[in-house]
Amino acid sequence: MSVQLLTVTEDEGAQRLDKWLRRRFPHLTQGAVEKLCRTGQLRVDKGRVKASDRVAPGQVVRVPPLPAEGPPPDPRPAGISAADAKMIQGAVLYRDEHLIVLNKPAGLPSQGGSGQGDRHVDALAEALKFGYKDKPKLVHRLDKDTSGVLLLARTDRVARALSEALRHRNARKIYWAVVAGVPHPRQGSIKFALEKAPGRGRGGEGEKMLCVHPARIADHPEAKRAHTDFFTLWFLGNRLSWMALEPVTGRTHQLRAHMAEIGHPILGDGKYGGSQAENLGDGWGAGTGGDLSKKLHLHARSLSIEHPITKKLMTFSAPLPDHMARTWKLLDWKEDDVPADPFEVIR
Repeated sequence: MSVQLLTVTEDEGAQRLDKWLRRRFPHLTQGAVEKLCRTGQLRVDKGRVKASDRVAPGQVVRVPPLPAEGPPPDPRPAGISAADAKMIQGAVLYRDEHLIVLNKPAGLPSQGGSGQGDRHVDALAEALKFGYKDKPKLVHRLDKDTSGVLLLARTDRVARALSEALRHRNARKIYWAVVAGVPHPRQGSIKFALEKAPGRGRGGEGEKMLCVHPARIADHPEAKRAHTDFFTLWFLGNRLSWMALEPVTGRTHQLRAHMAEIGHPILGDGKYGGSQAENLGDGWGAGTGGDLSKKLHLHARSLSIEHPITKKLMTFSAPLPDHMARTWKLLDWKEDDVPADPFEVIR
């Protein structure tokens, strides 16, 4: 193929050069586009450009000889099974040039660690490059058995910006959970500090967190302040409640430990809500028996954050995982029957 001089049409409008080029030549990878710009082979109106520069109707783009279109690249990186690549790519809720948002499946760890093996989001992110040279980077985590919205950054710059926003609480996270009993009052705040218990936890799960009353925090130098807001969305007699939980702080196991501490452990939470846990409903801990799943019923339902590049406020919502969707169906709870952000009403 020889050098081509292509004119940006009115229909194509103003857009980034890399997007314009990859629409014309879908087989080109993002890395190939950036190399053509870096080496000066790709020019606009005879001038050197960067992949992120914008082109406008009427401009002439010099395109050098390109490799012939071959078979599409294998979406399965080395070491990742076809099934896992399909699973993690199917979990994508949103992506652009800067970030990727996943609906993390329950049971999949965010990162490797003690007893976690090598099957986790951070490793499977190799299948989420989508033409970029490097895999996207985790900027926060969810517990292994917690499902829902998880952010990944596609560049170091975006990773730093998102981490900063999360660290300074410039993001809002709302979780859905099913808990034992019905909290009284139905809405409020939990402000027990958290500290790690001695040991490594049952089954190598990591340290269990212990709650410390705010009045006793001076006696616990290792304790970190923690704050959870809660709102009861629906309840079933005195037995179960559908809760919205907002972690104002982001401590390890915060929601699980806080709900258990006030006597309403999360359904399926054997670590914090065993049969020995106090439950202000029927006193049977976090297990119900019957047709309800024994898996943890905790889901990161939504996350609102300012886009690090466009500065637009964006809200991402994740549908319920299968085991929670079955519980909702069994209890005849409807996702659309509750406000997306119940805390907005009471602020």
